[in-house]
Amino acid sequence: MCGIVGYIGSHQAAPILVNGIKRLEYRGYDSVGVAVVNGEIEIKKEVGMIDKVNAVHCLDKMEGTRGIAHTRWATHGEPSKRNAHPHMDCTGDVAIVHNGIIENYVSIRKMLQEEGHAMASDTDSEVIAHLIEKFYEGNLETAVRKALLQIQGTYGLAAVHKRENKIVVARNGSPIVIGVKENGTFAASDASAILEHTKKMIYLDDREIGVIGPGAVVVKNLEDKKIDKGTQEIEWDLAQIEKGEFKHFMLKEIFEQPESLKNTMRGRLGNEIKLSINSRIEDSERLILVAGGTSWHAALIGRYLLEEIAKIPTEVDYSSEFRYRNPLIREKDLVVVISQSGETADTLAALREAKKRGAKTLGIINVVGSTIAREAEMGVYLHAGPEIGVASTKAFTSQVTALCMLAVYLKERKRGETDIKLMRELSTLPEKIDSVLKNKDKIKDIAGSVFKHNNFLYLGRGINFPVALEGALKLKEISYIHAEGYPAAEMKHGPIALIDENMPVVFVANKGKGYEKTLSNMEEVKARHGKIIAIATEGDEDIKRLADWVIHVPETLDILTPVINTIPLQLLAYYIADMKGLDVDKPRNLAKSVTVE
Repeated sequence: MCGIVGYIGSHQAAPILVNGIKRLEYRGYDSVGVAVVNGEIEIKKEVGMIDKVNAVHCLDKMEGTRGIAHTRWATHGEPSKRNAHPHMDCTGDVAIVHNGIIENYVSIRKMLQEEGHAMASDTDSEVIAHLIEKFYEGNLETAVRKALLQIQGTYGLAAVHKRENKIVVARNGSPIVIGVKENGTFAASDASAILEHTKKMIYLDDREIGVIGPGAVVVKNLEDKKIDKGTQEIEWDLAQIEKGEFKHFMLKEIFEQPESLKNTMRGRLGNEIKLSINSRIEDSERLILVAGGTSWHAALIGRYLLEEIAKIPTEVDYSSEFRYRNPLIREKDLVVVISQSGETADTLAALREAKKRGAKTLGIINVVGSTIAREAEMGVYLHAGPEIGVASTKAFTSQVTALCMLAVYLKERKRGETDIKLMRELSTLPEKIDSVLKNKDKIKDIAGSVFKHNNFLYLGRGINFPVALEGALKLKEISYIHAEGYPAAEMKHGPIALIDENMPVVFVANKGKGYEKTLSNMEEVKARHGKIIAIATEGDEDIKRLADWVIHVPETLDILTPVINTIPLQLLAYYIADMKGLDVDKPRNLAKSVTVE
């Protein structure tokens, strides 16, 4: 997702803008630009990373007390200076920055060109600046509103006019938050960009426009009706979005998992599970878990947990496919949408489709105030803290923990049974994860032995099959090594053909259900000279006979092993990527929050 920051107030805008977009670097981008108003609109933009562009163009030295900035991730038009934001109109009076996709930009572009407008880029975004020019009659707010009524698609938008002391922001499907402070007002696509200045935020909803001045905010909808919006206080602080002593955010967030799990469980785990859910979800006869990416893997684990613990039939859907297959929704279905950011475009679309079809909806979300959190009828916040690394780590284990608590909660209300043993074991997970993290040097050594390989296979059984998928995804995301996750029993149905001395195979092989069969799969790999890395239960020394490397993890209940097993796989992926000299926090072509389909 691209990044937007805006500021208007009594201070110089450029340093605030540049520092703000730097805090959004983790979301991925290929070019950067800043527009500052000081009588005229001055724009500087270029392809490349913020620090390098700033060193050449002195972005933070531009003068003016209002401005907008952007980091672009190319969609329409290649990464280039001409395609970088901000974009201007023909007169040079208007500048805009935009996140999202304008679906009807081709027809709008053709219309504008026929009217004499000259386009300076290949982007869909530029047409917004020219539409504002077309409708401008002395009021930027009105021109923006009229322009947006012509647009089909998604947008997070910020616009300035050289003669008006205001910034106009708008959203539809791509987040915009306004930060309020006495001596200035801020806007951003993510609260983390402006958190150092204020914790008081106003979240725009779809089809809303915010007009911000040095100390005032007015919010209206596209029908020009004023909307009273309250502020929300951000819970986390600046220290949580800085790396501290860690080399990368991803490593920091891996090591934060004992604390993030405690925060997910805090106040909810006792003699019974306490969740702030007001509806009678225990009446649900079927659950449908909807998510994408890492959250989808959490949902797969959630299916095992909900069916095993709560005894409720559960399905899992990719959110990107859900609304396109005409899903059959029944009156007593509960649709659970899972998203770290709460802004994932296809998951949000799936939520809206489920509501339209009459299902009850529940969100499992990390970001308070996000769109999915506001639109779902019920919610379970993760309280995992901000996750900056693009590859999700602590949010994943918190999602699995939240799904486990949801399963116990449903069991208690549906059957009147409390699973004290399971809840006690849940409470020990942070301590057990901490013991795995203390084994980091051994995992790092294993990474040093295998990081030059180009292909990996991850295998697991039952509830740990999704762990294999997640382990493979982590390696793909940050190291660019081809990796696949499979159910261990499926190895014989094709992947075994790939096994040789150049194919490391990672087995999730805890003692318990399916353990002996997993050992048989390891025998098959060993017979074909494959290199084996095994995640095994503490005290299991027999497995060393088959595995080239063993990572022992503490024993726990079978249904809780995914939370612990995930940790060494995250570390393995991290160390492999770091040894390859890659930018772990900003893997190529990926964005932290996928806000376009």
